[in-house]
Amino acid sequence: MSAKQTLLTFFLGFSTLATCAQKQTLTEAKPETAGFSASKLNRIDSMVHSYIDSGFIGGATALVARNGKIVYYKGLGEDNILTHEAMKRDEIFRIASQTKAVACVAILILADEGKLKLSDPVSKFIDTYKNQVVLDSFNKTDNSYTTVPAKREVTIHDLLTHTSGIGYAQIGSPEAVAIYATKNIPGGIGIGNITLGEKMREMGKLPLMHQPGTQWTYGLNMDLMGYLVEVISGKPLDVFLRTRIFEPLGMHDTWFYLPENKYARLVSLNTEDSTGHVIPAPDSTNLNGWVYNNYPATKGTYFSGGGGLSSTAYDYALFMQMLLNRGSYNGKQILKPATVDSMSVNQIGNIPYGDMLFGLGFGVYTKASKARSPLSPGSYGWGGMFSSSYWIDPKEKIVAQFFLNQFPNTHADIHEKFQQLVYDALVK
Repeated sequence: MSAKQTLLTFFLGFSTLATCAQKQTLTEAKPETAGFSASKLNRIDSMVHSYIDSGFIGGATALVARNGKIVYYKGLGEDNILTHEAMKRDEIFRIASQTKAVACVAILILADEGKLKLSDPVSKFIDTYKNQVVLDSFNKTDNSYTTVPAKREVTIHDLLTHTSGIGYAQIGSPEAVAIYATKNIPGGIGIGNITLGEKMREMGKLPLMHQPGTQWTYGLNMDLMGYLVEVISGKPLDVFLRTRIFEPLGMHDTWFYLPENKYARLVSLNTEDSTGHVIPAPDSTNLNGWVYNNYPATKGTYFSGGGGLSSTAYDYALFMQMLLNRGSYNGKQILKPATVDSMSVNQIGNIPYGDMLFGLGFGVYTKASKARSPLSPGSYGWGGMFSSSYWIDPKEKIVAQFFLNQFPNTHADIHEKFQQLVYDALVK
């Protein structure tokens, strides 16, 4: 092959790669161009409005994309049920535990750079996690307890998989709630002017709820991981996420604490009355004893990797599309492809997790879960406390987001119906 032919082959190859990369960015398109039926997707509108008309929810935003083509992206209902302002599709929502996936990506960025190994003990970076103990007995009458030594140290991998033995403050088991309350360890949402490091260091002195690596227990693992990001990178978590994830991906509406010029776009928070019907969240200092109602339209210094972010359906879709693209988006490589692959495979061995598996930060759907969910085996996702859900389907190349801002929501089956309608609209 001549030098001219070699050069031509190179440029043709480069052009093909560039075209493929372009296809991986999110653009709006007609549903039929991505194998969807537009009329069947419109059934989502009818389903959501049936919940609104029944008085169960105030409104929602939803986004569905396939092969980088956004085929459904709408705001439905009202963003404020007192003023009856219409829900716009770019409203900002409190995403709560959807923050966890972002924190996972942050720690994996540092792993890709060789700054840590997932097998590293947390105590390598935070000394209060040395010589930890495990809860042995608990007296609920006076909250006293006894402990036994941990059989091994908690690792970063344990945090990523919720197998560390760390519980949840405020929403966890009675034992965890009581023990963490003795040191004012927060659940992570709507916190005042304390710092993540202060509370995460204190948590290391408290007992684990079980021996590391033996059970799956939902807990403050990602909050601790967020502090690890701060310690290892030398940057506050909000700065690290903005410079390494949000800005490269174009996620301009994702924040721990919103800039004042975005306050008006924050969806009003709703709750329920005793009959399960939606009402505005109270304007009092807090909701249900601990969630501050005006969060995140305020100033703050606590950056909860487990639940502190707010975002839009489009912003979070950018993040999901990056993962679907195996770590890259619009020419920006956030994670190595092999690292992304490791996030959606079983990482907890034989530890029970229902009919699903658990990867690094995500629940992973299986052949067994097909009996109750239309998601392809190998799909992965999570949700948030304020009734939000999302998933990434590598087989069908789908990313989808469904946002409410309501706590509690006893009509959470709306999320399962959303999933079903998305796949019912898939025609090829």
